[in-house]
Amino acid sequence: MGGLCNKMLHEMVMWIVEMVEQFGYWGILIMMALESSFVPFPSEVVMIPAGYLAFKGDMNIGIAIGMGVFGSWIGALVNYYIAVYLGRPFLMKWGKYLFIKEEKFVKVEEFFRRHGEVGTFTGRLIPLVRQYISFPAGLARMNVGKFLFYTGLGAGIWVTVLAWIGYVAGQNEELIKRYSHQ
Repeated sequence: MGGLCNKMLHEMVMWIVEMVEQFGYWGILIMMALESSFVPFPSEVVMIPAGYLAFKGDMNIGIAIGMGVFGSWIGALVNYYIAVYLGRPFLMKWGKYLFIKEEKFVKVEEFFRRHGEVGTFTGRLIPLVRQYISFPAGLARMNVGKFLFYTGLGAGIWVTVLAWIGYVAGQNEELIKRYSHQ
């Protein structure tokens, strides 16, 4: 059973690497825009293969990271403007179906008004939170320039770490293959 799982995992990883390789930098941008919007798509499956391809010489790691950040901005702006245009009335009406109670919403709003910059930055570094931190920024109508700065800073750190993981993994490919089943 373990051998079958390892083979499936290896094939899936190779498929993702091939997708990133086939669509190149534009694929990184599109997939990271999806990841940063409300579509649950893990950035690990984009940026780690990009780092691996950079190690192999098929990509430039700086451009890959730049496209990852740019894609993150696009997805984050989609969420930001959804929140700006739909706003609080929409959330108060439909939030109960998403398990959002008004009391909790008020606390989040207040926190974001006081600590929006820090919340945006740190939220970009936390899986699952990173996709949705743009909504409170839009609801609070955070200054777009500040929003993009802190989003870019957090996303930049995140995609750089992931790309470097892929790069380092490329340097240790045989070791990873040997011990991945454990």
